Amino acid sequence: MQFKHPEILYFLLLLIVPILVHLFQLRRFKKQEFTNVKLLKELEIQTRKSSTIKKWLLLATRLLLLSALILAFAQPFFKAKETNKQNNELIVVLDNSFSMQAKGSQGELLKRAIQDILENTPENQQLSVLTNDQNFYDTDIKSIQKELLKLNYSSTPFNPQAILTRIQAKKPGIPKDILFITDAVGLKDQLNATLHEDSEIYFQELKANETNNVAIEHVAISQVLDQFYELKITFKFFESIQADIPIALFNGKKLVAKSLISKEKPQKEILFTIPKNDFHGYVHIEDNALTYDNYFYFSITKPQKSSVLAIGTTEKNNFLSRIYTSDEFNYSSSELNTLNYSLLENQDAIIINELTALPSALTTTLKNYYDKGGSIVFIPNIEGDINSYNSFLKSFNSVTMNDKTKEKQITKISFNHPIYQNVFEKKVTNFQYPKATSSWTVSGKSLPVLQFEDQGIFLGNTTNRLGNLYFFSAAINKQNSNFQNSPLIVPTFYNMGQNNNKTGLNGFIIGENNFTIINETISKDHVLSVSNAENSFIPMQQILNNKIKLSFGNYPEIAGNYSVLKDKEALKNISFNYPRTESNLTEVNSNYFEDCTNVNSITTFYNDIHSNRTNSEIWKYFIITTLLLVLIELLIQKFVK
Repeated sequence: MQFKHPEILYFLLLLIVPILVHLFQLRRFKKQEFTNVKLLKELEIQTRKSSTIKKWLLLATRLLLLSALILAFAQPFFKAKETNKQNNELIVVLDNSFSMQAKGSQGELLKRAIQDILENTPENQQLSVLTNDQNFYDTDIKSIQKELLKLNYSSTPFNPQAILTRIQAKKPGIPKDILFITDAVGLKDQLNATLHEDSEIYFQELKANETNNVAIEHVAISQVLDQFYELKITFKFFESIQADIPIALFNGKKLVAKSLISKEKPQKEILFTIPKNDFHGYVHIEDNALTYDNYFYFSITKPQKSSVLAIGTTEKNNFLSRIYTSDEFNYSSSELNTLNYSLLENQDAIIINELTALPSALTTTLKNYYDKGGSIVFIPNIEGDINSYNSFLKSFNSVTMNDKTKEKQITKISFNHPIYQNVFEKKVTNFQYPKATSSWTVSGKSLPVLQFEDQGIFLGNTTNRLGNLYFFSAAINKQNSNFQNSPLIVPTFYNMGQNNNKTGLNGFIIGENNFTIINETISKDHVLSVSNAENSFIPMQQILNNKIKLSFGNYPEIAGNYSVLKDKEALKNISFNYPRTESNLTEVNSNYFEDCTNVNSITTFYNDIHSNRTNSEIWKYFIITTLLLVLIELLIQKFVK
């Protein structure tokens, strides 16, 4: 036991006063003569004996009373077990990722957690509250009540390790009490915390009642018809579904089509057919689990003509004019000696078709064109200048052409390459293989698109994410190859010549470093913005001659359909979706916080801290003892004769 005011204990010396008073009576007894005291002798002895007992009882009571009163003023207490942690900074880390939309026994996990924090945190408690994407440092619960009640779900994944880094960077070297409130969905490995030795980490796991969930994974154009697009909607099921799920397709606010996912045989894919026009809408399903993955926003731009220029002899370019028809392409061809270099930057694709050598001026121009988002298709001449070819290829990548080889068949197709993603309904293995009589061996890093039977590259691809270089290792004229007669010739050149920014579907995933290229020119003082009715932001912008590259990073924060605006003019429709990283509610990793103190509620957390960190003050018990002794003294005075 310790005392807050030990100097008051000196007053215990005053206990000698009642002792002296009781031991040395100042009043003397006077004798009174009676005629006959024989009958009073026995009574006199009894009275003196009881009077002595009463005096000693009163002495003891008064000594104890005075002692208890002095001890109460000295304020005794028992020291807390964790006194050295009394001044720890209090931090509550609240997971507001999309998995916290799941419903627990008292409603949505996040909303229930916020309510518990507001109801059970003392108003005068100084604390910091951190979420996946927001920080409220050094505040109290009353000051941030409105912000917590308005807290939205975040597309930023819950990363306790990164949050600890944020905490340490804010106030390094200060001991902290940190409470993580999360459902532990999607956490990997285990928390590795390096904190002050007096810091403590607590963990409250919130559990969902149901882990069933259905997510819209992807939307793509599976087939392009003359007047229609065929859309393929891909779903992912986490555990079995309990009821049929309705699915609806909207263009803006207009309902375009409806269907049903059957609980008996849940489809992983559903097909919709829509007119071949601009589309700016979303797919929506209704299930009883998470809601964030029930929407997939996408935009389709009505096909615009792509500009394709072929550089080579007219005779060898003839087959290209049959692929790049006037209804879909602005196709032109030019021989090298009559080439107008100023036209190159306005092309969506440039085809170098069997030139025997490439001038350095053309190489430099094409490299600049590639760096700014252009597509180049290089077809070598089997009798061409290998040194000129390698000089050209090395300016794009470390690819080189080496020795010539004899006849080989083209037997392998990269079905996942963007050129062929929507060409085949299934992987084909029994088609008639094209061949090349003579070809160059290719070395270096590149992405194979078509390969020979010996795994050598027939058509390769290299990219800087803006531009694309497609290169053949063999001439494809009819004397050297029958590739022009193969069913592959049309989809291969058609897709290499298409500008994906002028056609196709876009439905970006937020946070995947997406970008798009706008065919527009602006002055240096102007910027393009991206906005919809509720939100607006300005992306990173890079001017590429007559084009603008927009990079989105982690923006926007809210999924939806947006438009790229120049002042108030809409240049392009784009769509953004949340990543589906939180959809699987069964991926709970409670062991992530294995080395932390587990609490079942925030009330338990506060009680543990209070009981372990607060001294036990017992002065009030001495006050109660004093009052009891006063009562005892009164009883002695009244009943003891």
